[in-house]
Amino acid sequence: MEEQVLELVRKLKRTEQDEDVLELLCRCACTRLDSLLADGVAAGDCGGNYPLAAAWMVLDWLEQIEGGGDITAFTAGDLSVQRRQQEDGRLYRRALELMAPYLKDEGFVFRGVRG
Repeated sequence: MEEQVLELVRKLKRTEQDEDVLELLCRCACTRLDSLLADGVAAGDCGGNYPLAAAWMVLDWLEQIEGGGDITAFTAGDLSVQRRQQEDGRLYRRALELMAPYLKDEGFVFRGVRG
């Protein structure tokens, strides 16, 4: 599965990152997703959602590592720099939303109250 994720990352973004770093990030993304899968659900059960979600996680991490892409305008006269609002973790959250049907339910838990 890691090879599929690596191939998707290459297709979705041209990066200067070392190949070993990309492979490590892909392995970490797959490990993270595997830890979140519901009991009895395997990566292969998720169809194309799994590799895409893992690739999005890697792209989000790369964006945080590489930074710099948030400057949208630069003016030299009377120096002006404009930065876009960056939503840290945006792709990571989208990846989890994509995988939601296959993940453990870690949401609200109701417990009884003595009364």
